[in-house]
Amino acid sequence: QVQLVESGGGLVQPGGSLRLSCAVSGSTSRIMIMAWHRQAPGKQRELVARITKNGVTNYLESVKGRFTISRDSAWKAVNLQMNSLKPEDTAVYYCNAQALGPDYWGQGTQVTVSS
Repeated sequence: QVQLVESGGGLVQPGGSLRLSCAVSGSTSRIMIMAWHRQAPGKQRELVARITKNGVTNYLESVKGRFTISRDSAWKAVNLQMNSLKPEDTAVYYCNAQALGPDYWGQGTQVTVSS
């Protein structure tokens, strides 16, 4: 079992920054990939960024150059630094762990970009 707890969401003006954190506990040795997904009202959940066990990262095209995913070496924390935020980044952001077995999800944290 893996437990994920997100934090760091909130309200920010366009052009601002937020840092999301995901605290990871449980059987972290089974984790192969960690990712951040988001879901805006009325839209499907989408992959924002992911990082593999070897440190390879991938990003949604619309966030490249603005968002950065990082992790500690023990898979105890995964962060998403979000800069130059836009209103279209408004969504609930979810932390996701892809392990040997089922996927795990956090409860989500709201990010609202508005003036």
